[in-house]
Amino acid sequence: MNSSNVSSGRARLDLLDPLEVSKLGGLELINEGVVEGFLSGLHRSPRRGFSVEFAEHRMYQPGDELRYVDWKILGRNDRLYVKQFEEETNLRAMVVFDTSRSMAWTGSPATVLPKLAYAQRLIAALALVLIRQRDATGLITFDDDVRSVTPPRARLSHWRQLLGTLAELEAGQGTAAEPALRRVVSQLRRRGLVVFVSDLLLDRALALKALRFLRHRGHQVLVLHIMDPAEVALGGPNEARFEDPESRAAVILRPRDWARAYHDTVRAVVTEWRLACRRHGIAYHRVTTDTPFGVVLREALAPPSRLA
Repeated sequence: MNSSNVSSGRARLDLLDPLEVSKLGGLELINEGVVEGFLSGLHRSPRRGFSVEFAEHRMYQPGDELRYVDWKILGRNDRLYVKQFEEETNLRAMVVFDTSRSMAWTGSPATVLPKLAYAQRLIAALALVLIRQRDATGLITFDDDVRSVTPPRARLSHWRQLLGTLAELEAGQGTAAEPALRRVVSQLRRRGLVVFVSDLLLDRALALKALRFLRHRGHQVLVLHIMDPAEVALGGPNEARFEDPESRAAVILRPRDWARAYHDTVRAVVTEWRLACRRHGIAYHRVTTDTPFGVVLREALAPPSRLA
C-alpha cells in the first residue's frame, strides 16, 4: 500500500476494498472510519458549530470557549459540559434508496458485497459527510412501494437514526421508483439535493419523468447507478442459467457466445442513462461495488453535484 492510502499511521478505510472494510465492525464504526479518512484526504477538519438552536451537551475539551460552558451542570455535578447548538443548515438533502430484490445480488459473494450492502454503507458515509457540514439529510426507501420515510435533520443523533433504518433493511420485491421520488416533494419544501441510489433495473421512462420533475422544482439531482462488476461483463462456465431476481424469468445460455452482445447492451444502457440525465441537468455516476467508498464520495460531492 502506498503512502497516499495511509492516514495517521493507519490504512484509510475510504480507500480500502469495500468487502474488507465491511468486516471491520458495525455500520457506525465502519462509516465513521470511512468518513474520517475521506475528510482527511480532503485536508478538511470536521467541527461542530455553535448557533441559535440548542442541540445537546458534550464534555468540555481544552480550547472550547468558556461562554458555552453550562454552569448549571457544573454546579450540580461538578463536571464541565459545553452546550452545542444547531447551526444554520446549508442544505436539505434527501436520499432515495432502491431496496428491491435485484439489489441483493452479487456475482461473487466471496469477494464482492451485494449491491444492497454496498449501498447501505455508501449512503451511511454520504449522510455523515452531509450532516457534519450541517446539511440536513433524510432517507426514503422503496421497492414496489415506499417502505420508509425519514425526514431531513442536521443533528449527529439523527445520523444514528438513519443508521438504524439502513441496518434493518432487507431486499424487497419489485421496483417502483416514481412514487418514492415524488415523496421527496413533501420532504424538501425548498430547493435541496436529491440523491437517487439504485441499480436502475426499473422502468426508465417513469423514473426519468420523476427525476425531471424534481429538477423542474429546482432541486439538484444526483443518480448513483449501482452495478456489480459481474453485471458489467458477462462471464461464467461454459453453460449457465441466468434468472431475473424480480420476475424470476430464466434463460440458459453459453456466456462466451453472448459476451460481446451483452457488453454492447450494457454500454448502450449506461450511455442512455448518462445522456438522458445530462440532457436534463441531472448528475449521473456509475458505481461498481468493488469501488472504494472514498472514490465515490469524491465524485458524489464534487461540483456540480452540490448546490451552489
